[in-house]
Amino acid sequence: MRRFEHIDAKNISDAISALSTGSAKIIAGGTDLLGIMKFEILPEYPESLVNIKAIPDLDYIQEEGGVLKMGALTTLKDIASNTTINNKYVALAQAADRAASPNLRSMGTIGGNICQETRCWYYRSKHNHFNCLKKNQQGLCYALIGDNRYHSIFGATNGCVCVNPSDLAPALIALGATVVTNKREIAIADFFDVKVAPNKSAMTVLEQDEIVTEIQVPTPPSGAKSAFVKFAIRKSIDFPIVNCAALIGGGATSICMNAVAGKPRKATTAEQSIAGKEINEANATAAAEEAVKGAMDIGKNKFKIQIAKAMVKQAILACK
Repeated sequence: MRRFEHIDAKNISDAISALSTGSAKIIAGGTDLLGIMKFEILPEYPESLVNIKAIPDLDYIQEEGGVLKMGALTTLKDIASNTTINNKYVALAQAADRAASPNLRSMGTIGGNICQETRCWYYRSKHNHFNCLKKNQQGLCYALIGDNRYHSIFGATNGCVCVNPSDLAPALIALGATVVTNKREIAIADFFDVKVAPNKSAMTVLEQDEIVTEIQVPTPPSGAKSAFVKFAIRKSIDFPIVNCAALIGGGATSICMNAVAGKPRKATTAEQSIAGKEINEANATAAAEEAVKGAMDIGKNKFKIQIAKAMVKQAILACK
């Protein structure tokens, strides 16, 4: 790795100040960022890393006023094993438990999981071999004409067909979460984006001097059930080919897929199809068909449409 300055932020103000000068990036668990730096996949190498793990009181899980609150540094392991989350926010516990491997779950944080960058292999190519559209407005989306097995089945976002790889994102969207930063509160469904402007490689709407501090999840309605399902090549460590989370019951119906587009995709037509109906094989199948209407392959990823359909159906049936 190249040389860089490592800054231990004592508080949020410290971190913001460090981020405002030069080419700086935040590091917490580091499970994504360190690989990016090691293989030099970005056109510009960070001049400094701002360590927010040194900031106290950003690692917690608590319920307050009908809202589950989790500090941005809460690990996936702690989320997956928390009794309250397993009892009330099942989809979130399941998503955290299916992310990565045991070692990575003990390091990776909820903030890092929703802020991670795409796994597109053209974007991730070592030494910036493919100066792709997501890194450079004058670049190309190589996946459109290359190996696009795992890319978007719902078209391009600003010309890019990469997908969002987060496992926690669809669960948080299905549960109606809110992301709290040092500047604002953002509904989780509005948190994700695919930027292709220079130096804007992130998959979120966060600004350079903005840090996630907390994630809030409202208590699900009485009688509602939630579930998360995931299809990956390997059961352990792999990123999703498609994943899906659902919350159904108590007057609520919410279904979200991920790894199917540049940002998590709310399956609104599937929600409308299943809302108020009995959860059974026929109704779940019909809703799943609705979820993939408009999906299209871009050459080598046609199989993902069938997998997406299966994931939506399984998530719905798991809420029975």
